[in-house]
Amino acid sequence: MAHLKSVTTMALCLLCACAAKTEHPKTVWDETNAVSIPAITPVFSQLVSYQLPRNFVPAFDSVKGGFYIQESVLAGESVEKWSQMITLSGAENLAMIPDMTSERLLGQLETRCRLSCLPSFSVIELGKSMIDGHEAAIAVFSCGTADDDDEVKALSGPHSESALVAVIKGERDYYTLQWAERGKASSDPLTLNKAQWLERFGKLQPIKLCKRIPGEKRPFPSCLGRP
Repeated sequence: MAHLKSVTTMALCLLCACAAKTEHPKTVWDETNAVSIPAITPVFSQLVSYQLPRNFVPAFDSVKGGFYIQESVLAGESVEKWSQMITLSGAENLAMIPDMTSERLLGQLETRCRLSCLPSFSVIELGKSMIDGHEAAIAVFSCGTADDDDEVKALSGPHSESALVAVIKGERDYYTLQWAERGKASSDPLTLNKAQWLERFGKLQPIKLCKRIPGEKRPFPSCLGRP
């Protein structure tokens, strides 16, 4: 999900690449004392809500054309140099294409990832699902050695990169929610811990797609379930 300054191999596997200058996000986060923060963001035709673990901080937020991206990293890290990243993306009107399904889109993303880092690619197919009543498909993609651009290589050095990717079909748009991790580079495919990735996905729950109500202000009480 990808602006060129912080682009990663997993990011390139997502919907498109958008050149943009790194900036602080415009997204506003609800402040609580819980272990996670309800993060509600307007993305094209709907509000997207998920739980952001409190050790993550928003680091980048951008929209260009029909593509939206939001990136959060661990406290003290940056979008250029990070060990874990949570990313929300949106592709405007993609769900309006009649034959586009969440499984098909996830398969296209898997193909891009596979081709970017053969022979060190590995995958856990978690299959088709429903998220808040919306069609979804989920998988974990991994590159033992990430095929990053020269700038990322200079900042981070050789590394592996793995990501849980959930593709969600909205009313008009497609959304992805990703939890990515970098580690030691490997010339062989990594052995992925399915239970660990499912636990991380659980930490993002509940994931909701809500209607945008004209004139409603942050923190979007209708999506929080408040009057």
